[in-house]
Amino acid sequence: MKSFELVAAFSTADAARQLAREANACLLADERESTAHLPFAALVYGVTDRLSAFVDAADVGVYLVCNRVIKSRPGSTTGEQPGVIGVFTLVANPDLGHAKADAHWRDQHAPLALEVHVAMTNYRQFSIVHRFSGPEWDGFALCGFDSLADLRDKFFDTPEGEVAINQDVARFADGRKSPRRILATETRFTAA
Repeated sequence: MKSFELVAAFSTADAARQLAREANACLLADERESTAHLPFAALVYGVTDRLSAFVDAADVGVYLVCNRVIKSRPGSTTGEQPGVIGVFTLVANPDLGHAKADAHWRDQHAPLALEVHVAMTNYRQFSIVHRFSGPEWDGFALCGFDSLADLRDKFFDTPEGEVAINQDVARFADGRKSPRRILATETRFTAA
């Protein structure tokens, strides 16, 4: 399943939560006390015609993305969602550029990720198709797990799987320029 959606990145979860509630959108927020070491503290995403509200509220960046659901999230469609999501920001390998890196991410990496990340309960790729403001990023990978312990301890099925994922990521992503992941909880302010 694919859809075009707006994504707004925020340095604080409070401002993001306010926009998500007002725009009837979804919030991914890193709830740790200090997020100063992270590229952002929260993302708000959704299908909306409120571009100016996103642009006015977001202090990190605003992007139009293609939301590719690789593995659907089980559970409710509204409220706080179970589990935790590792949000990995993608900067394309400069030797490939956006289009080729994105094609590899979609066509080669996604099947490998499903094979290696056996404890992953849901997986989405937000491929950035237009940047309204903010850093020149190429996408966000949303890797969902039942718990923080599962994300940390069961991210890879085997040591060989870890090597395979890391080698593949190096093919399409710039590891030095891709920001650190955030550890997010998801709240959906959308109607059921």
